[in-house]
Amino acid sequence: MIENILALTDDIRYVAVYRNGRLESKSRPGTLAASNSESDYYEELLVNPTLLKLALQRGNIDCGGLDYLLVKYGNFYEFLLGTTWGHVSIAIETSANPLAVGEKVLSVVRGLGI
Repeated sequence: MIENILALTDDIRYVAVYRNGRLESKSRPGTLAASNSESDYYEELLVNPTLLKLALQRGNIDCGGLDYLLVKYGNFYEFLLGTTWGHVSIAIETSANPLAVGEKVLSVVRGLGI
């Protein structure tokens, strides 16, 4: 799945898949202003699952659920997609349209039946 997502566009800087307690990730080579791999690791294990859980719980109260989260950091956008087995996390260049990239990611993940 990671390679399929990276192949969508050069605007994707990083892909992480956290599935059933196992993390796999890959960064595009030569990415400028990339975050530290250790901080990425903890983001995927702690921050992103927490953000998704909070937004999902809020969304389920009276907002019709949660489709995905989009976070804008200084150096990139972070697109988070919750799944039944964990999440998919994508870092996107700030020059890109993150919603358009996110829709492409959704089509790949849904196309895999996930």
